[in-house]
Amino acid sequence: MDIAKIGWGLGTLAAVVLTFVNTGHDGTILAVLGLVAGYASATDHRRGVMIAAIFLMAGGSGALGGLIAVGEHLTNILGSLSSVFSAAAVAIIVKTMVERFSGSEA
Repeated sequence: MDIAKIGWGLGTLAAVVLTFVNTGHDGTILAVLGLVAGYASATDHRRGVMIAAIFLMAGGSGALGGLIAVGEHLTNILGSLSSVFSAAAVAIIVKTMVERFSGSEA
């Protein structure tokens, strides 16, 4: 198992767990896991991560909010995943810029 898979798995797990448990550092935890997952992501997965980040930030995280009993929880989980994907997108953007400026893969 590579680092990207571990990062995405931990990021998803943290998004679910931190919906129900408040550590006081939720944003930091999600951001760090997203940065790790984004930096370690393969080149062919970058576009999908960027699209998912844009979708979740544009309101996709609230799409299930109307469901009775679970909608609020699902919205919070998807909001946390939005944080993970946004941090991953930042890492991907920076890594791509470095690759283009240096002429090689970072």
